[in-house]
Amino acid sequence: MSLDNETGLDPPGIRVRPVSGLVAADYFAPGYFVWAVLIANLAHIGYEEKTMYMASYDWRLSFQNTEVRDQTLSRMKTNIEVMVATNGGNKAVIIPHSMGVLYFLHFMKWVEAPAPLGGGGGPDWCAKHIKAVMNIGGPFLGVPKAVAGLFSAEARDIAVARAIAPVFLDKDIFSLQTLQHVMRMSRTWDSTMSMIPRGGATIWGDLDWSPEEGYTPSKRRQRNNDTKNDIQEVIENGISQKKSVKYGRIISFGKDVAEAQSSHIERIEFRDAVKGRSVANSTCRDVWTEYHEMGYEGIKAVAEHKVYGTGSLLDLLHFVAPKMMERGSAHFSYGIAENLDDPKYNHYKYWSNPLETKLPNAPEMEIFSMYGVGIPTERAYVYKLSPSAECYIPFQIDTSADGEDEESCLKDGVYTVDGDETVPVLSAGFMCAKAWRGKTRFNPSGSRTYIREYNHSPPANFLEGRGTQSGAHVDIMGNFALIEDIMRVAAGATGEELGGDQVYSDIFKWSEKINLPL
Repeated sequence: MSLDNETGLDPPGIRVRPVSGLVAADYFAPGYFVWAVLIANLAHIGYEEKTMYMASYDWRLSFQNTEVRDQTLSRMKTNIEVMVATNGGNKAVIIPHSMGVLYFLHFMKWVEAPAPLGGGGGPDWCAKHIKAVMNIGGPFLGVPKAVAGLFSAEARDIAVARAIAPVFLDKDIFSLQTLQHVMRMSRTWDSTMSMIPRGGATIWGDLDWSPEEGYTPSKRRQRNNDTKNDIQEVIENGISQKKSVKYGRIISFGKDVAEAQSSHIERIEFRDAVKGRSVANSTCRDVWTEYHEMGYEGIKAVAEHKVYGTGSLLDLLHFVAPKMMERGSAHFSYGIAENLDDPKYNHYKYWSNPLETKLPNAPEMEIFSMYGVGIPTERAYVYKLSPSAECYIPFQIDTSADGEDEESCLKDGVYTVDGDETVPVLSAGFMCAKAWRGKTRFNPSGSRTYIREYNHSPPANFLEGRGTQSGAHVDIMGNFALIEDIMRVAAGATGEELGGDQVYSDIFKWSEKINLPL
């Protein structure tokens, strides 16, 4: 499954390709559905292979490289054109999930851009061919979970497993060196860099501030479609904490650093550190992670910087994984555009960043952001240096870091916030709640946007399987309310006819706190 570390494409002599057709992602494994429930329900209202198309793609590659190697974007364009032409001119409803949301953002820019870098469809292609884009669990602004994955090949689930069974992940069982192999593989996938948080401190906060400041997990949720929440309601929800969580500190070395006033943290600059004596030896070559080229001095410098917000995250990743980030920065960008008319934004590396691109000129096209809420979702991490040993990843989540009570957002070294267990509400909802709402510089034609949140309710018993009211990132694909919303739009309904916004979280309140010129 690894790709070539220099090119991000096929390694010599190995070709792995995506399956095509509806079977590409109906089930992940026997009995474990992904798209199967939705496909079956769409079939009930008359959809079949000639009117329903699964756009499978190699999710390891950078988005532009799926076109370079497999012509995937061209195939999508042709398939949509044929479906619209053979169905009386009825426009297509697009349903991307997870990374597919970013991939389709890239497609909408690619399809209208001139050849050879684009599809040459012209400036009105989306307006002519797309009725609605129904984004499910979209990480529009990235996910902090991606940072933990790239930094130490772990996230909350791996860290907890390590705490429960340290022998398995900290010892070389059968010389597998599990996490090192995971890191070696995933760092060859350019697509993982599409998930790095976008928008910097403006969106995610800095060392002393974040939009979600003051959040506590509330036990009960009421549907709230107001775009303004008054202070009284916030107090009633119990959103006051003895210690306000500093979510803007995405990586902190030590719980004390995560909680301290920023002026009290003594930090040593890591960017100019000499990486020093290599920790590598010849036995490490088969588990290459780039940490072996950092040396003890480089590793020590990273830990002594102590705390990283989104402002220093990219520099950190460039320091610990220079080869990976050099490849990735040719395909992805993470900033906020000051002037969207600047010709530089015609380059494909900006196309999947909604803060550096305009939506297509398609005033009748509707955009939905559909995602689960009510599940603790990774937002920031407490790290520690791992025991030094050859071939080891030198940093790991400190699972001994816990909050002071059950209501705390800190558990097993991970600070959580509201979301679908993978994508925080802020990333899934902000664009449709504020940056694209109405005519803005990011949405100049004023395409209508809708937030549809689904409050998580776990299965009542074993017989319900993964449940029919789940808000979890993948299990939401079997959520009856979400499926009904999609079926109604696929049968011709508009967002207004669905009832407009359906909101349980504080997405509108948090969006108001973000000072982004629109």
